[in-house]
Amino acid sequence: AALTVRFLTRRFIGEYGDMEFIYSHNLTVDGREILFHIWDVPSSQQAEEGSSEEKRIQWADCFVLVYSICDRASFNILPLKIQFIKAAKEGQSQEKVPIIIVGNKRDLHHQRVVSSEEGRLLALSLDCGFYEVSAAE
Repeated sequence: AALTVRFLTRRFIGEYGDMEFIYSHNLTVDGREILFHIWDVPSSQQAEEGSSEEKRIQWADCFVLVYSICDRASFNILPLKIQFIKAAKEGQSQEKVPIIIVGNKRDLHHQRVVSSEEGRLLALSLDCGFYEVSAAE
């Protein structure tokens, strides 16, 4: 949620509830107006199985999966999530689904438990993009 709000408002808010939101946002990219719809799902709700998770995957055109560099568990669930997304999306067509892995909390490097190299290697092995950021900065 912090990363989404930072993208939409350019402000950082550190604490969020455990709620799911859909945001809409217009942005000009290369002279073209782009309308984003962002379905922000807290990590506690990402573990859901079944129709709710499937609905989110079918709704989306691309995926940004965010983990905390300070939380190994949030990183470890990524391969399973990505396999689930690819099976649901790419099984219907031959097009590659755009997926980006984002390691957040780069500013908390002193609490880091997932290295940048681990993130890059995971993204490379799963054919995903990769970035490390700090929503706070």
